[in-house]
Amino acid sequence: MSQESMGNVNGKGEQPIGFFERWLSLWVFFCIFAGVALGRIFPAPVRFLGGLEVAKVNIPVGMLIWVMIVPMLMNIDFKSLHEVRRHWRGMGVTLFINWMVKPFSMAFLGWFFIRHLFAQWLPSGQIDNYIAGLILLAAAPCTAMVFVWSNLVKGDSVFTLTQVALNDVIMIFAFAPIVGVLLGISSITVPWETLIVSVVSYIVLPLVISQLWRTRALRHPHGVARLAKTIKTLHPFTLASLLATLVLLFAFQGNALMKQPVIILLLAVPILFQVFFNAGLAYWLNHVFKSDHCVAGPSALIGASNFFELAVAVAISLYGFESGAALATVVGVLVEVPVMLFVVNLVNKTRFWYEASAP
Repeated sequence: MSQESMGNVNGKGEQPIGFFERWLSLWVFFCIFAGVALGRIFPAPVRFLGGLEVAKVNIPVGMLIWVMIVPMLMNIDFKSLHEVRRHWRGMGVTLFINWMVKPFSMAFLGWFFIRHLFAQWLPSGQIDNYIAGLILLAAAPCTAMVFVWSNLVKGDSVFTLTQVALNDVIMIFAFAPIVGVLLGISSITVPWETLIVSVVSYIVLPLVISQLWRTRALRHPHGVARLAKTIKTLHPFTLASLLATLVLLFAFQGNALMKQPVIILLLAVPILFQVFFNAGLAYWLNHVFKSDHCVAGPSALIGASNFFELAVAVAISLYGFESGAALATVVGVLVEVPVMLFVVNLVNKTRFWYEASAP
């Protein structure tokens, strides 16, 4: 089923990629350097912005994410929600990757790279903490940014929303037991405030706002055209908010990057392997099970991305702010966006192969 038949109002034809999107990777790297520079040149204002938090969720970043995802959520037509049942194979693949593969594959990658291959270059007293941080990073699927990735691969917006909502429900019950088993800790303290605030901030409120806006636009005599025009008008703000979010994240974490560059690079290796392995496995399984590309794309991206806000909060509560576990989760923040954009590019470039070689 095409994305358009699921309530998207962007028209039937393929939309040509714009200049800004074509060079998005270049803008991302520019934002990385700009963010690090801002953190070094203006440390006090950056610390102030970084301290504007509710339950470990940064308010400025949260507001930027709203600007990113509200236009995407406006594509969703709840009258078509029942049709997501046709994509049960894609949902099954994503759930399998998120809950049966990703946490356990990261535990293996942490053991292989951190405890063995890179051990001689890392502080011996922090080895266990680094592995713990990597596991925390992989144990919860992303809640907010996946809407951006799904949009960039022309993913089915209803599938993406339903999959994220289902993952959030499972996370409430499965996160603590999985982390407890992999870390060997009998009782994991889950920061429920962070989890609840994140779900409300990144799903519930943007969804309510987007649907109210959508309903108002559709009441216009030329409602479909007006909605399409509104979404097109908001599109540049979506991309600008993505880049501004990057600048803030790297401004907040730039000092960690500058102080321990070798450790950052070593910790990034298992995260990179993790992203490409899980994204590739999800993409391939969707192909085997004959999922549409508009489902396989977001499925691969949801399967590979991480809920780093939750991971950072849990790492700090369990091991402390200056711990290796906290640092490992911060590396997840540093790696996530550039790498996921690269995966988005791969998914888009292989679309022809995916559809032409469908079994």
